[in-house]
Amino acid sequence: MDDKTAAFRDFWPYYLQEHAHAGTRAMHYAGTSLVVLLIAALPVAGSWWMIPAVPLAGYGFAWIGHSLIEHNRPATFRYPFWSLRADFVMWYRFLTGKMGRDLKRAGVRPDGSIDPALRREL
Repeated sequence: MDDKTAAFRDFWPYYLQEHAHAGTRAMHYAGTSLVVLLIAALPVAGSWWMIPAVPLAGYGFAWIGHSLIEHNRPATFRYPFWSLRADFVMWYRFLTGKMGRDLKRAGVRPDGSIDPALRREL
């Protein structure tokens, strides 16, 4: 990480810009929701096959979204821990109705474009 990204608050706008299209975020929400359900069901079901399904569900949905919708490389490859944290933050912000405000602050427009004056590069 460079000096500009020494804190999560600096990474967050970049992460949102890498998820500018609503369809990409929807794929992430689906994958993260499935991850949460699998983890919650694991002790009840006792099916240990669910353990490898957790990363497959989370990353599978996300990477399909990046490949087919966003047409970019997932931030996970460069920033694995911050990306994982950001994915759960994005999911929570979506569930609590706060994503719109965050996207606007990051310069992400409703059409999936990004305000060039606010574009973040890491």
